Formats: sequence, C-alpha cells, structure tokens
Amino acid sequence: MYNQFRLLKPSCFLIWVTVGLCSTQVVAEPIPSSEHSLSQLTNVSQLRDVSPTDWAYQALQTLVERYGCIVGYPNQTFGGQQAISRYEFAAGLNACLNSIERLIQQNTTIAQEDLETLKRLNEEFAKELNTLGTRVDNLAEKITFLEDHQFSTTTKFFGEAIATVSQVFGEERADDGTENDTQATLNYRSRLVFDTSFSGEDRLRVRLQAANYEFARAGSNLTDFNFSAATDNDVFINKLQYLFPLGDNATVWFSPVNITLDDLADPLAPFTNSFTTGSISFFGAIAPIYLLSDNSGPGFGASYNFTDALNLSVYYSAGNGNSPNSGEGLFNGQYVTGAQLNYSPTPETGIGLAYLHGYFPQNFTEDFSVLGFTGTANSDAPFGDNATATDNLALLWTWRINQKISLEGWGMYTKAYGEGGNRDGDTADIWNWKVSLAFPDLFKENNLGVITVGSPPTAYNIENENNLANVPVETEDTPWLVELFYVHKLNENISITPGAFVIINPENERDPLWVGTIRTSFEF
Repeated sequence: MYNQFRLLKPSCFLIWVTVGLCSTQVVAEPIPSSEHSLSQLTNVSQLRDVSPTDWAYQALQTLVERYGCIVGYPNQTFGGQQAISRYEFAAGLNACLNSIERLIQQNTTIAQEDLETLKRLNEEFAKELNTLGTRVDNLAEKITFLEDHQFSTTTKFFGEAIATVSQVFGEERADDGTENDTQATLNYRSRLVFDTSFSGEDRLRVRLQAANYEFARAGSNLTDFNFSAATDNDVFINKLQYLFPLGDNATVWFSPVNITLDDLADPLAPFTNSFTTGSISFFGAIAPIYLLSDNSGPGFGASYNFTDALNLSVYYSAGNGNSPNSGEGLFNGQYVTGAQLNYSPTPETGIGLAYLHGYFPQNFTEDFSVLGFTGTANSDAPFGDNATATDNLALLWTWRINQKISLEGWGMYTKAYGEGGNRDGDTADIWNWKVSLAFPDLFKENNLGVITVGSPPTAYNIENENNLANVPVETEDTPWLVELFYVHKLNENISITPGAFVIINPENERDPLWVGTIRTSFEF
C-alpha cells in the first residue's frame, strides 16, 4: 500500500497544485516560500489538507465559490505546511461568516439554504469559534436581524381586466318615463397598478385606468355597475398615493389624485367590495359614505391602531383641490372630511361607525353628487344646483357566521342643508341601507354566491320654505334593490360572474328596471 502511494505521489502533486487536496498519507514536498508571493485566493478546493469527502469541506467550498469569503495563499496552505486542524478550519469559517455579514449589510441577497448552512457550521465548530473569540451565541439573531433589514427599492406590478356583456330591461326610463330602448353592450375596464417602496415600510401607488362604460343607463344611477368607469378608452392616472408609517401604530396618506375614506378604513364588506369578485351593482358594493368625494380629488388622511382590534381613521378630500380658481382649491371649494372607528373583536366579526361632513358649492351637480351618484335623483342634489352641506353617519357591520355563511351590511343617514341662494335654510333627510348574505365556497371551493337586499339613497322630508316650483321633491315610493350573483373561479386568476339585480321604484312610481350581466375578470 505504501509503495502504491509513493508511485502516485507525482500525480498527487498535480492534484495538489490544481485543487489543493491530497491523501493525508502523502507528505507534499516543501516549496520555498521565497518563490511565491502571499496573495489571496477564493477557492476552498485549493486548501490542501481538507478532505473533499467531508461535509464541512463541501459546505464551505460552496459558500466560498458563491461569495468569495476565505483567505489563503498560493502555496496551498494557510501560511504553513501542516494539515489544517479544526481550529484552522474555524478561522476560515469565521472569515467567511464576517464576509457574508458584510454582504448582507450591503443589501446583497443571501440564499436561505446558505444561511442554514452557516448555522449548521456554527453548531459543528462552535467550540473552536468560541476559542477564536467569535461571538457565536448571537450569530443566529444577527443573521436574522440583518436578513429582516435587507431592502432595496423595488416596484411591484399587478393588474386586473374586467369585461362584461350586459343589458338593462324595463318598460320605461326612470328619468322621464319614455320608452326604454337601451341595448345590450360589451364593455371593459382595465387597471394597472405599480407599487413602489423606498424603505420596505412605505408605499407609492400609481394606478392607471381605461374603460368605456356609460353611466345612468335607462335614466337612473341605480343601474350602474360596481366597476363602471367612463374614460372613453383613454388611459388616466386613477390613483396616486403615498403612505408611510408614523411610529409603530400610525400610518399617514397623501394623495394628489383620488383619495377616499375606504383607502384608509376597512369598509367591512369582505364579500361585496371587490371589483373583480364582488357586487355587480354600484350601490350593493360598499356604503355610499365612501363615495362622497369619489371624484379624483386630492387629499390626505391618517390611520391609528389603538389595539389589534380597534382602529381610527381620519380623512380629508377636496374635489377641486388642484384648481387655483376662486371658490375652489384645497380648502375653499368642494370638500369632504371625517373619521371612522372600527372595532373587530374577532376575525369573524366587525363593527364600524363612520362620520363625514361634506360641502358642495353652487352649481356642483355637473361634477359632484351629495351621495356619490349611488341613489335617486333627489338624493344626488336635494336642493338642485344650490350650495349644499351634509352630515353623514353610517353604521357598518360584518359577521362570518361560519365557514359557509356570512352577513354584512350597513345603515346610513344623511342630513342635507341648503346654503345660500333661494334654498338657504332648507333641509332634507336621506336614508339608505343594505344587507348581504354571502355563501363562500358555494358548490365549489373558492366560488361565491351572494344575495343582497337594500334601499338605495333617497330623500325624504325635503323642505321648500319659499314654495319654489320645479324643484326636487321628496320620495313617496321607497326604492328597493335586490341583487343575486355567483362567482365561478376558473383558476386563481380568472373568474366568471353571472349576475342580475332589479330596482323597484327607481324614481318614485316608475316601472322596475332589471339589469343582467356576465362579468369576466382577469387578475395578474
């Protein structure tokens, strides 16, 4: 056996030169150090006396080749000619640990499997590392901390596309009582969203939107869809927001384009709020209190978590906040401001109380509606084009009864005040409510069936102190909305939703309007 190794000695020397390894039973010829300068190398396979079959050798070799984290010399030793002991190997491991730690601090991504390898090497060489003065006890915490604090500015992209075939049925139009001759249509709405974070805790959101829906088909806002938008196929910035944390419990929002209360506060409508898989009707999705300034106006707000169960959100939005004209601007035109308090004692239950005060200046009806175009005509503008102020209070709730049944809904009251002009001092009472019964996983996992019953916003007790003619009058026949839809998930990204809803008494004593649609949603 000895003779065989002596015969292999020249071959072993070649292996030693190229990979730094040889059988420990063969002693390499000494190489004069004067013939070689001491320069660094980064390939563990050049370390002569570490067995290539040893797990530690292979693990360290992988780390070195990936991250270049060990020091040696071209004479294939650590400055000497004896075999590498565990302490010498631990010194190399310590150098590799320090090098990888610096890479993590520089935001270099380290593979999770490599972090696990480091932890195992730590355990196997803990004694030797401690002898070298390395603080092994805190290494796992140090790696975890640095891993948690790795961040580089990133932008995430996602989007959705909705296409519908739909038609409004009914004998007469709701606005003037003439024959309803609306036709079947094929429409779409698409959105692209770009979320950018600069610190890992903040978010800049830019949302682009294009669509070709028309509003108020058959003469009523109540025929609008939850996902309706009218951009005439042009692409617009529909949302531009920046949010950041303030301390541990608060978040602040700024938005030069389109901020609404539900950007900050949970509307407590988990099964009807979604555009792609939620309610078909505009009114049936979320409470109108979230739509009072859904008019692309700028604004700001903040949200504070008192506990995991209790949250307060405050909010301000100006409909003409980007206009420098007299009677407009951020604080001198149309605005909505208020707050919402949510309490969710369990994941299955939640209750919220929202209050908003709104102001709508003279001649506002071309751009705005007192209740976001969610109700009858007299709720949009109870005093016509005269300046109007409102106080709005909504009680919201959700209850997941079990895995197969859930309830959600709201009740809302609005007090409207005429301000200025010939309606100064007049008031109106506007009410609306909704209850939805949802059946998650109906017939198939991830599918959803929902039945909704409600009364859209309508004005009662409209005062007319000056006995003016041709002004909005109070509602005599309460409008009702009944909706049914079923979401069928084809896969994680595509769903088809057949649905229909009927509006009874859309404008006092007008005939019912029926709306049928098939919605196809793509999420990516």
